[in-house]
Amino acid sequence: MQRSVDYVRTLTAQARSARANRHLGFALAGVAGAMNAGGFLAVHQYTSHMTGIVSSAADNLALGAADLVLDALGAIVSFLLGAASTALLVNYGRRRALASEYALPLLFEAMLLLAFGVLGARLSSIAGLFVPVTVMLLCYTMGLQNALVTKLSHAEIRTTHMTGIVTDIGIELGKMLYWNADTAARPYVAANHGRLAVLCGLLGSFFFGGVAGAVGFKMLGYVATVPLALLLSGLAIVPALDDLRARAQRRAR
Repeated sequence: MQRSVDYVRTLTAQARSARANRHLGFALAGVAGAMNAGGFLAVHQYTSHMTGIVSSAADNLALGAADLVLDALGAIVSFLLGAASTALLVNYGRRRALASEYALPLLFEAMLLLAFGVLGARLSSIAGLFVPVTVMLLCYTMGLQNALVTKLSHAEIRTTHMTGIVTDIGIELGKMLYWNADTAARPYVAANHGRLAVLCGLLGSFFFGGVAGAVGFKMLGYVATVPLALLLSGLAIVPALDDLRARAQRRAR
């Protein structure tokens, strides 16, 4: 039991390791895939990456579809605010030397997903600034998560969009296939097999998370996001409890 608690603590600990980044990245990529695929069935829009949304804004602006441009802008602003919220939470925890510095955004994301799962049907009927609250909420959570993983891994791992992941896999495969005819020539071209394994793991986690999210939403509806909220809470709860315990000890003195 203690070993499991210690393992969970390392996933969002202040002192980062490549192993912790990988394992947390795989878990969050699965969550992102599930939210993206399940969210599409819920709101008919992918919400984990901004490339398509920005492109659709440009297309609709050229076509004169002002309402669709505003829809896209609402999604982009929501994602942006989510990323900004992660920066605020992480820096708040860092300046106060909290063990939950990286756990706070995950707990916040878990709360938002829980609200989405329980209240999603009602939220879908509420008009936001330009788009439904459900779309804004999903984009916000994806911005929150993407900024967290980017920050704690120093931009080495991404979990909410796969364009860069697939590109990097292609680069490593190209290196692997390259024939170094003259071994004395420099530089010697060689693939980074460890990095390739991590990239494939992230892609696979996103894909299988997407399958699970789509099947879950098809069978259960909005409540399918509740297990995702519980998973995120499980990943982040140990450092948060450590902070509460430390605070209680300080007050007892």
